[in-house]
Amino acid sequence: MSSAVIAAVSSLPSTSYHHPIATPPSSSTKLNPYLPLPQASGSTTVLYTNTTFLPSVPSASLRRTVIHVIGAEEVVTPRAAKSLSLISRSAQEAYDHSLLALRLAQDEEALIYHFIATGLDGSVQEIEDAKSWLSEPLGSPNPANGNVEGDEVDELLSAYEAVSLALLKLTRRAQRPFIHHKADSSKLIVNFLPSSVEADNVIDIVLAVPAPKEKLRSSLSGVQEVVVVEGGNGKYGSGWASVVDALEGSDVNIRSVLVGGNTSSSEISSSLNSSTQIIRLGKPAVRSIPSNSVAIPSPETSYTSLLASSPTPLEILNDPAHLAANESTSPLYAFGKAVALRKERARLIELAKKVLKAADTRKEVHEALSAWLLVRDESGAVAAGQKVAEVIGAGASNDEKELTQIGIKGHWEKRALWIVISNSWAVDLASSGLHHALASGLDINLLVYETASSPFSPNAPAQPPKERKKDLGLYALNMGDVYVASVAIYADYAGVINAMREAESYSGPGLVLAYLPWGEKEDGQSISQQEKAGPLERLRETKRAVSGGWWPMFRWNPSLADDKRFILDSSYIKAALSEFLDRESHLSQLTLSQPSIDASVTSSAGSDLVAARKEKARKAYDALLNSLDGPGLLVLYASDGGNAEKVAKRLVGRAKMRGVGAALRVLDEIAPSIVDSLSEEKNVLILTSTAGQGEAPQNGREFYKALSKLSASDKLAETKVTVFGMGDSHYWPRPEDASYYNKPAKDIFPRVLGLGCAELCPLGLGDDSDPDGYMTGYKPFEASLWRALGVDSVEVVEEKEETVANEHIKIASDYLRGTILEGLEDKTTGAIGASDAQLTKFHGTYMQDDRDIRESLKAQGLEPAYSFMIRCRMPGGVCTADQWLQIDRISDEHGNGTFKLTTRQTFQFHGIIKSHLKPAMQAINKSLLDTIAACGDVNRNVQLTVNPAYSKTHEAVYNFSKAVSEHLLPSTNAYHEIWLDKKKVYGDATQAFSADNEPLYGPYYLPRKFKIAIAVPPDNAADVFTNDVGFIAIVENDEVIGYNVSVGGGMGVTHGNKKTYPRLGDVLGFLSPEDGCKVAESIMLVQRDYGNRQDRKNARLKYTVDRLGVAKFKSLVEERWGKKFGEERPYHFDTNLDRYGWAQGHDGKWHFTMFIENGRVEDSSRHQFKSGLQEIAKVHKGTFRLTANQHLILSDVASEDLEDIKRLLAKWGLDNIDHSGVRLSSSACVAFPTCGLAMAESERYLPLLIDKVEKICEEAGVRNDDLVMRMTGCPNGCARPWAAEVAFVGKAPGAYMMMLGGNHNGTRLNKPFIESATEPEILAVLKPMIKRWALERNDGERFGDWTIRAGYIKPTTHGTNFWEHGFPSAQQAIQAVTA
Repeated sequence: MSSAVIAAVSSLPSTSYHHPIATPPSSSTKLNPYLPLPQASGSTTVLYTNTTFLPSVPSASLRRTVIHVIGAEEVVTPRAAKSLSLISRSAQEAYDHSLLALRLAQDEEALIYHFIATGLDGSVQEIEDAKSWLSEPLGSPNPANGNVEGDEVDELLSAYEAVSLALLKLTRRAQRPFIHHKADSSKLIVNFLPSSVEADNVIDIVLAVPAPKEKLRSSLSGVQEVVVVEGGNGKYGSGWASVVDALEGSDVNIRSVLVGGNTSSSEISSSLNSSTQIIRLGKPAVRSIPSNSVAIPSPETSYTSLLASSPTPLEILNDPAHLAANESTSPLYAFGKAVALRKERARLIELAKKVLKAADTRKEVHEALSAWLLVRDESGAVAAGQKVAEVIGAGASNDEKELTQIGIKGHWEKRALWIVISNSWAVDLASSGLHHALASGLDINLLVYETASSPFSPNAPAQPPKERKKDLGLYALNMGDVYVASVAIYADYAGVINAMREAESYSGPGLVLAYLPWGEKEDGQSISQQEKAGPLERLRETKRAVSGGWWPMFRWNPSLADDKRFILDSSYIKAALSEFLDRESHLSQLTLSQPSIDASVTSSAGSDLVAARKEKARKAYDALLNSLDGPGLLVLYASDGGNAEKVAKRLVGRAKMRGVGAALRVLDEIAPSIVDSLSEEKNVLILTSTAGQGEAPQNGREFYKALSKLSASDKLAETKVTVFGMGDSHYWPRPEDASYYNKPAKDIFPRVLGLGCAELCPLGLGDDSDPDGYMTGYKPFEASLWRALGVDSVEVVEEKEETVANEHIKIASDYLRGTILEGLEDKTTGAIGASDAQLTKFHGTYMQDDRDIRESLKAQGLEPAYSFMIRCRMPGGVCTADQWLQIDRISDEHGNGTFKLTTRQTFQFHGIIKSHLKPAMQAINKSLLDTIAACGDVNRNVQLTVNPAYSKTHEAVYNFSKAVSEHLLPSTNAYHEIWLDKKKVYGDATQAFSADNEPLYGPYYLPRKFKIAIAVPPDNAADVFTNDVGFIAIVENDEVIGYNVSVGGGMGVTHGNKKTYPRLGDVLGFLSPEDGCKVAESIMLVQRDYGNRQDRKNARLKYTVDRLGVAKFKSLVEERWGKKFGEERPYHFDTNLDRYGWAQGHDGKWHFTMFIENGRVEDSSRHQFKSGLQEIAKVHKGTFRLTANQHLILSDVASEDLEDIKRLLAKWGLDNIDHSGVRLSSSACVAFPTCGLAMAESERYLPLLIDKVEKICEEAGVRNDDLVMRMTGCPNGCARPWAAEVAFVGKAPGAYMMMLGGNHNGTRLNKPFIESATEPEILAVLKPMIKRWALERNDGERFGDWTIRAGYIKPTTHGTNFWEHGFPSAQQAIQAVTA
């Protein structure tokens, strides 16, 4: 059938699907064979198929459905009770019959088969408004006058005639049940074939089922013989039976011609003249569905790849890739196959035992069979079985022959048999296959996918309970003898592996329920209006389902002891259960007759209650005075990231200080009653940020929608309104998108005024791209607001508490103690206090929460899923193999099962809940590492270049790094008291500052973090100039004779605030190694005394250096040092990347630098880093060295151990460094879901972006060329993006600031190129650039250097001109995007 005919037929209104046929309609959805056809609600369902796939359609239960069989060679009778079959032999007939079939299916709730002949072509006359004709009354009488009495066949025939008549009126083309090509002949040919028959006096049947009996009888005039021609393989055809039934009682001879495959028209014509009563032509047609036609969604490979990696032999019985042509993917069919396989192997074992007992069994056969039986379920079974077959030979008995035959079929070894149940290609109708498998007691395993989203998902459609796979676990658990596991690969990778291996080991039926949200959709397919399927969205949805308890993770193993059979793997449910048991213990305590309650509790409870009541009364009195004296003001805010909310809260506080009766509400709270809510207020301020493509924030969208539907009201005549918007004018680089800037505020203000409100003061707009960010526009707006309220003359002294909050916290902390201990003891929350959260940074830990599930928990009224990140202090990034094993164990016992190698050469743990925080700290200290000063306003982990080729100098600089780190450590005892249970060194709390002291830091510590790095030229992998202080080793004759010292580097920037910028360090001069610690101290003390403590955004050392000037800063350092710097010594850097592979040091030891993508040590479908390194650490006698690019060096391998280490590396794929240059040169920070500062994805997204960039590089022929690409989720720059050749810094989910022009050795900053770029824009920019670079570059010219020479960007010569000439978006960037 031509594409024009298919297009005409598919244009008719319906919900359509297609099997994998040659030319499917573009508007239909693909459906795998064997799957039930989805029944559309409110419309007719249409399926496009062919003769090959038609048998796979379970048609018995179908209603209101049309099945078009394209290229039909025979007519098949539908199995549904109410069904009808039509045949089309021309293009116009195909269209008309499709229309007729839709109306019949719709009106009669029937199943219509429409057989369309092959090779149809020609023009088609379509009707103008098919939808109207299908919905309007027929307007033609029913031949039975609407009172058909009889069976469903008569009803369908009557309906067919009524619809045919209505279609005749519409199209002027008659629709007949058959077409009679009359001729003067005593022989009548009745043709049920979709193709034409070359003969005289032929009736071409159109309505094949039910056959029009009365009309057939009327065609018998002068006929003595009827020949029925139809396709089929049976004894008689269904068409012949219909004709015999119709002509019952007629005196005619009825012959049958059954046409099979590959039959020519001449053969059919000659058979018509034969006298044989039943003729069969051609070969029986074999309808086998090819296995490659079954498409398995690629997301399912995340589970099936783990099955395939099983150490034991296995077979997925319904895997389409391994099925014969006549086999089905149906789980019920697979179960039958499993029963046969298990019976055959049971028979093999039975025969082996029988032959052993036989008296005439030869000795060598007896020995071989005995050996096989001993290992029949182990790894050596195949070899032992082959030995049996060899010694038996031809076989002395029938039992031996049969035994050999069964063994050769693959039964020498025991295979784990798996059946996959998937909605996408292996649906288990009514769960029959599952039930039979579980009830059989056979050793069979089932993997069942649950692809539905959780109820907590913003993209969750309603799911009927009968489709919920998660309930199958309860059904299986009730059986008792079934292994059951509920797993989720995006929540617990190791748990999936454990479940699969345990199921295979269990000698009985097993059920593994696997959660894979939107598993039926390929990556990139839409799952909602805003979201598309992909690994990140599946990860977020899995977290929602697991954390909310909707998808429990557990394992039930009946083979274990009673108390160990059930294992709960859901950490969230475990925590909730533990909390419940704790609460139950407390309640038990309260029920004691004489509860043991401390006397201090009862004595203080009354006074505390009185004090609380007095405070509440005071606040109420203050609020009353405010409302009586000053004007009222309702502040409504809408905010996604929290910035607008913060501004609104601050404004309310300032308003109250001026006597204004201010109140604060979320904008969406008044959405149901906007007019009534606003009419109750005199003055209203709406403060909103901007989201997405100029959309309102999430908590303002209902207000935004409702506002557009309202009309003016007199109720609002007394209400005055103003609006302040917050946005970024450079967020969208294209000129046509400029209207998105502050669109919510610009839309809301005129609409609210249009309702009848008066203007309080003009619209205010804050722009993040202004020099002071949104404050540039906010300050005059706030002043105009106070004037409008009449309180501008009120003198208020406002304390800038927020800008110095951290300084106050440090001063009041009693040398970093605060109330951390009390916060850790508080079991009512998973968090600690805000002040303590600042102080714990100094101890090496940050409080975070899981941002993937933040909104879903909030919707349930729960607090965020708080957890903590711990960062170790490990100068130089060197640890022993034993320490590596302990770090690995800590991540499993206390964290989320993974750990991170950071860009500062240390370990970082995530997902540590509060109750595990202290045990984790103690475990780290037991490993002879610590976490003090790994974060906070102190000197952090000292890093250095790790290059195995310079093993002699490495020892010197490593010792130097440890000395500097120890010298600059805080001296407070708080760390040991809080985490290691040491006692205070003083006894009186009033003597805190005198008994404890910080000789270097003082009670204020530093204004901001302080970072030191050491580099050994020509290797600058530590990016030495990006640090506050850099030591550049000067080496002569393999000895470090001293260091050049640089100051003023730093990466942190604030989006939109051009007073902040990245900076590379300036070299002050040269010093000898023994002066290193003193100089580092002196530089730090200058920063302590001169750093900006009023504004943390300008508090880093780089701003201090620029404010004082390099010369002044140098003199202040020399003053504290007591010496002068020497002249800078010459040096050069040639790279800031790691050198992968094996290298031998000067001492003969071997070192292997391996690629750890983004530093994440975990087991996943992409890598097996965690398990592999764990096994290596158990035998490795040397050290592990972490690099500043998040990779790992297996160091100090002796020559005698080299082959063993290489074997282990190869076993786990850790020796694979055959990656693209861009992947090997990439780095990313953690970002979502744990980092509280992240604005966009980074670690989880960069590998996916690189997958696409790699293809561009391969096309351009530069796959193996290094291209330094870095990504961070926020502008703080943990992965040092500002010094990369190409960098992406998150601005919002899916949007990144793009930089170009850094160099490959860390000595030049890049420059902003695009303010906000999405993935399509990033790829559109990079593709032509990389192709041009490949063609136009000079020898050895790196990408960053070329982008400057090609004119894409200007070089950044100093941090202070970072923003100058940035964002050439008006012309160059747009031209690149649209290239």
